[in-house]
Amino acid sequence: MAKGDELVKYLTVQVIKYFETPKEERKLKRAGKREAREQWQYRWFGMLPLALSMWLEPLRRRFERLREARERNKL
Repeated sequence: MAKGDELVKYLTVQVIKYFETPKEERKLKRAGKREAREQWQYRWFGMLPLALSMWLEPLRRRFERLREARERNKL
């Protein structure tokens, strides 16, 4: 039964610590955790979005250059 007593003691300390901290400080701490989190794409898919963006970037540039050349020829 000693483990149950330790658990109750730990939970009591945590609850008291939570209630003693000011509300603004808790909000700031929560906002900091939210900002430190990585984006959902990387949490769900790992490095795949980065790899795809690196792979597609030269293609995007090429299509932009082609579009610009077509616009110049139309004028």
